Amino acid sequence: MRNALSERTKIFAANRALAHIALAVAANGAVTRRARVREEGSLRVRCPGSGCGELEAVIVNTAGGVAGGDCFNLDVMVAPGARLVVTTAAAEKVYRALDAAAEIELKLSVGAGGSLAWLPQETILFDRARLRRSIEIELDGDAQLVLAEAVVFGRSGMGELVENGDLIDRWRVRRCGHLILAETLQLDGAVAAKLKQAAVANGAIAIATVLVVPGNDDTAARLRSLNGLFHGEVGISAWNGIVVARLCAPSGAALRHDLAALLGAARGAPLPRLWVN
Repeated sequence: MRNALSERTKIFAANRALAHIALAVAANGAVTRRARVREEGSLRVRCPGSGCGELEAVIVNTAGGVAGGDCFNLDVMVAPGARLVVTTAAAEKVYRALDAAAEIELKLSVGAGGSLAWLPQETILFDRARLRRSIEIELDGDAQLVLAEAVVFGRSGMGELVENGDLIDRWRVRRCGHLILAETLQLDGAVAAKLKQAAVANGAIAIATVLVVPGNDDTAARLRSLNGLFHGEVGISAWNGIVVARLCAPSGAALRHDLAALLGAARGAPLPRLWVN
């Protein structure tokens, strides 16, 4: 039995996805263009449409999802004065892990006068999925950032639940080398039971965080004015020059509705086309 398990572990290890994207964009007059693109493994990045003031990049995972033991690394650099919006071709699915957790590492940097809107579609965790995600962000003094990350526990439209799982989500954001946001979310074990607790999600199965930099009390008040439109619960806070919104919703569809309203107001610009197609 032990030899059979060892052999199975070797087989799965040989089939794990190791993928990397390095994308750098730079301003060319009033237009933002790709300066450098590197792709490895199953990850691709495409920039549809003609050149414009804000370049749109779409990340594609040709593997069709993320499995236990997979390791994805994404490095995005926005040069001074450049403007970039990044999304994904579809919601990312994280499947059941037999042993090792899947790992996703994001490194984002924005130069002086640049702006980055990091707006991937939601991450969907399947039952017994295991995910470790790390987000490291470096901002110059007057760089702008709107970042949204959403997690849905199970395919809510199909009535699925994540009875058990393991999620660790670590964020570190620095401006001019100084730490302005540090947080880590950990949810493991009996996930469905924990989400039902009032102090966790009060029965919601979809969560998201939106970060806006720079942001102040006026920014937060403008976003709070949307409260009557939300289908789930949304809390918005401002401190130390940033605004953070926390979202909880009863379904993935409700979360997407709330995110669309919030991001539209935060950016003052349309969502990426793949969000509304």
